[in-house]
Amino acid sequence: MVARSVLVTRPAGQGEHLCSALAARGFTAHHLPFLQLQPLTPLPVAERLRVQALDRVQHVIFVSANAVGFGMPVIERYWPQLPVGLHWYAVGEGTARALAGFDVVAMTPGENMSSEGLLNLPGLRDCAGEQVLIVKGQGGRDTLRRELTRRGAHVETLACYRRLSPSMAPGALATALADWQIEVICISSGDGLNTMLALLSPEETTKLQGVTLLLPSRRVADAAMAAGFKHCLVADNASDGAMLRALEHWSPVKGEKK
Repeated sequence: MVARSVLVTRPAGQGEHLCSALAARGFTAHHLPFLQLQPLTPLPVAERLRVQALDRVQHVIFVSANAVGFGMPVIERYWPQLPVGLHWYAVGEGTARALAGFDVVAMTPGENMSSEGLLNLPGLRDCAGEQVLIVKGQGGRDTLRRELTRRGAHVETLACYRRLSPSMAPGALATALADWQIEVICISSGDGLNTMLALLSPEETTKLQGVTLLLPSRRVADAAMAAGFKHCLVADNASDGAMLRALEHWSPVKGEKK
């Protein structure tokens, strides 16, 4: 049996585990990052002031492991001894594990690794009048900030890194996908999907509509289908385990949706 080819698009340094797990399951895995991550240095004045006011915050939310990797060193620079009494939150178990590396214990929403999952956590349901700091990258979804503000919280954001699209010549991505005979593209975020669409011409996108996209949420799948992709597998979340479980439902012939 010929090994099926899967493209992993996680940022550099974050796709090796998934590639190894795919290979162990008989797939041929290729890694091509769709996003490059850069720290925001020097930190803008407004962001620095928010870090310095951490002792006046009740809730600190990290929306990704990348937010931990870039944000916690910034926080520790100003707070070598973290303020007591903070409630820490992580969007998923991977983010919580990253925080544990900084001796921070965080609450998570379990399988629902999303802004909506975080909003269902008890500590964030009734937060009127309380201070919330969301640690994130530049841009991205604004659902969390808007809903917590609607609930009466005073919300600030700490953007500590930026996402950049990779530098690729026109046609290079489509050529790589064809050369590697990619049948499944694993995309772990809406930003990754947007990057892929930007790297493909309309004609190239049309030719790739038979490829299956493995996606982290129904929201991202809806965006992919709106762009013309017909074959989408929707994982429970963006973790390696969820992606691998979703791939078990993939049909090489039909590219069935979950």
